[in-house]
Formats: sequence, structure tokens, C-alpha cells
Amino acid sequence: MSNDVKKEIPSKYLSISPLDGRYSEIGRALSPYFSEYALVKNRVWVEVNWLVFMLENLKGSKILDSFPKNRIPEIQDIYESFSAKSFSRVKEIEAVTNHDVKAVEYFIDEELKSRGMKELVSYVHIGCTSEDINNTAYANMIKNSIHNVWIPEAKKLIELLADFAKKYASLPMLAHTHGQPATPTTVGKEFAIYVHRLRNSLNNIMSIMPSAKFNGATGNYSAISVAFPNEDWPVLAEKFIEKKLGLAFNPLTTQIEGHDYMCHLFDAIRHFNNVILDLDRDMWLYISKEYFGQIVVKNEVGSSTMPHKVNPIKFENSESNIDTSNALLVALSNKLPVSRMQRDLSDSSSKRNIGVAFGYSLQAISQTISGLKRVQVNSDKITEVLENNWEVLAEPIQTVLRKYGIPDAYDRLKELTRGKRISKEDIQTFIKSLDILSSEDRDNLLKLTPETYIGYATKIAKEIGI
Repeated sequence: MSNDVKKEIPSKYLSISPLDGRYSEIGRALSPYFSEYALVKNRVWVEVNWLVFMLENLKGSKILDSFPKNRIPEIQDIYESFSAKSFSRVKEIEAVTNHDVKAVEYFIDEELKSRGMKELVSYVHIGCTSEDINNTAYANMIKNSIHNVWIPEAKKLIELLADFAKKYASLPMLAHTHGQPATPTTVGKEFAIYVHRLRNSLNNIMSIMPSAKFNGATGNYSAISVAFPNEDWPVLAEKFIEKKLGLAFNPLTTQIEGHDYMCHLFDAIRHFNNVILDLDRDMWLYISKEYFGQIVVKNEVGSSTMPHKVNPIKFENSESNIDTSNALLVALSNKLPVSRMQRDLSDSSSKRNIGVAFGYSLQAISQTISGLKRVQVNSDKITEVLENNWEVLAEPIQTVLRKYGIPDAYDRLKELTRGKRISKEDIQTFIKSLDILSSEDRDNLLKLTPETYIGYATKIAKEIGI
């Protein structure tokens, strides 16, 4: 590619990843959490907090005991003032060390020296292995990205669906099982189902707390306990992880944190994705049946050759991105809990794709929201379809007959209706012929229509799904 092209075309159009190009809005939302810059900054955050924690909690060290505690904010500023220039310096060091975590350690050493605190240099990264820094950094990145970006977007979708559920709770609609006309429901109740499912799925996601370890090379606090044998290191590590970093403490690991919480989280997000996928496909089908129309946007084009087309592309886009997100989430969930003996490095490259998996999930949520905002209920079509399917009343009629002990009730209605189009007159003539019925039951059946045969649908939608 020529240099002229690179200069004249915006970088997002030269990217090979949609999250950095076509879906760059999603990429920008996650960049503060999963970019290389974000990873380095989080490593600095862990290292600085570890140094501060030792200054605040470790006893019996002449260097730490003599350090003025009022200078701790200057140490914290190494993280707080971390900038593009700081990042570049870390990368310069890494180019020499060929070790990304060691480069962060050396960067902090330089910062301490420049601030007149060279006596603390030997305490940077003391007792740590690289994974102590990485697992805590990733846990923090995942925690913050989920709570600050992913969950708010998921809640927007649920709230929008709840609005639909409330608005259309009482609007009758023919249901379909196996793609065939079935017992009517209401539009709102069907939306309420997704509200209920997604809320439960979201609650599961929110209950999963990122966990971390800080226990050295093979998980036994070996080196630090030799240097400071009078401290209870599992207790201190738990305090550091939970109180200082705000993460859940994993007390039993090899060199690496087992990534089990990641697997639970990825599987939970995949489930949330799949509920959206179910919704996307239902909306696609309802649009194809004309239960829903799509708002026409002036100057948009639905087809390059068919001018009339208004395609349900938002739901199709969502479906595609869910497939990509789920594929990555499955790959991560399969890979990350597996490591040879006490440690191999195969998880390192895999974890760099966590943000990508989250990104495609976010794109799917965004597209489904956009698709829902473009649809409008076609109540005339829904009513027309109901009026043309009186055969769905075979179910309540045979059920009432069963109450009277009629053993062949199902077969009698099957003979009348199966595979046929039945009119209102056909149904009512049959009802009137049932001499066994009480006047009350006969009148109730004669009053029943496909529009009124919705059971508790309205009540369920209003009381459970909204």
C-alpha cells in the first residue's frame, strides 16, 4: 500500500478489524479497557498499589519504615499521571528487555529515581511473578469494562424491550409453534419473555466477581516468605487483592490464576448473546410476516436493484456479530482454564482477545437496539391474521369437553379442524351442537374469539415481564 493512500484515507478504513474500522465506535468504547495502552497502564496500577500497600502494611523493613508516609501520593502519581509519553517509554524499555512486565518494573524504577525515591527501587515487584501483575491487571480491566460499558448497554436493551412489553401487553397476536398457527398470545407478553430472560441472564453476569491471586512463582508465597518470615502472607495477599484492588481473592493457584471466573463470565455473556439471537430471529420472522413494519428512513437504500425493499438488516447484523462473539468466547472458555503443570504462556495471546469478544457482543446489542427502534407494530395485519385462524379455538373447546368426561374430545376437534381453514360460523355451529354443555360454558365458548383467547398473557406481561 502506497504512502499516499495511508496519508489520504482515514485509518479506520485501513483497519483489518471491524472493531477498529466499521465498528470503531464500539472499539473506542472498549479501548480504555483492552488496548495495549490500557494493559500497560493497568500493570502500572498494580505495581504502584503493591508498593504502596507494602509501605502501609509491611513491618520490620528499615527502608519502608523510614520512608516518609506523606510522600505516598507521589508514588501513586506514577499511575495517576501515566500518559502517552509514559507508555512510549515502557515500550522503549520492552524493546530491550523483550519482557513486557519487566519493562513496567523498570519504568517505575526510573520514575522513583526521578522523584528522589531511589531507595524504594528494590521493593518494586518484590516477591512477585509476572502473572501476579497480569492476572490482577486483566481482572481489573474485565471488571471495569463490564460494569462501565457492557452492562449499561445491556440494560438499555432490556429497558427498551420492557417499554414494548408494557405498551403492547394487551394486543392479541397469533402465536406460532413449529411455524404453524398456535394458541394466541399478546405482543407485549412475547417481549416480556425476553425482558425476563435477559434480566435473569444479566443478574448472573453481575454476580460473577473477577478474582485474582498474588502468591508468587508457583502459588506458595515462597520468595517473599523467606525475605519476610514473620508476616502472614496469605492474609496480606487477601487484604491486598480485596481491599486495595477491589477484586475477589483466589487463595489456591499455581503460578497462574486458574481463569475459572473468566470461563463463567464468558459462558454467561454467551448465554446473554444467545437470548438476543433468539430475539433477533423472532423479530426477523415477525417482520417477514408483516406483524411488524419498519420505519422508512429517507435516502436509505434497502436493495441495489429492488427499490421497494426495507430489509431487517439490524437484526441480521446483530446475529452475525453474536456468532463471532460466541466463537471467541467459546475459544477463550476452552483455552484459559488449561495450562501445563504450574505454568505455560499459551494463555497470554488468548487473553488479548477478550476485548474483541466483548466488542462483538456490544455491537450485537447495539444493532438489536437500533433494529427495535425502527420497528412499529402492524396491528391491522395482526388482527387480520387472528381473524383468519378460528381453528385455534379447537384447543379450548376440546378442553371444556374433557371437563365433561368426553373421552374422544380431542379426536372430534381434530376431525373438525386439522389441516383446514375454519370460519367463525363453523366453530360456533359446532359449539351449538354440543348439548352436553351447560348454558354458561356454551355462552362462554360462543363469546370466545381468537383475539380474546389469550389466557393470562396480559397479566403475565404486566406483572412479571415489566
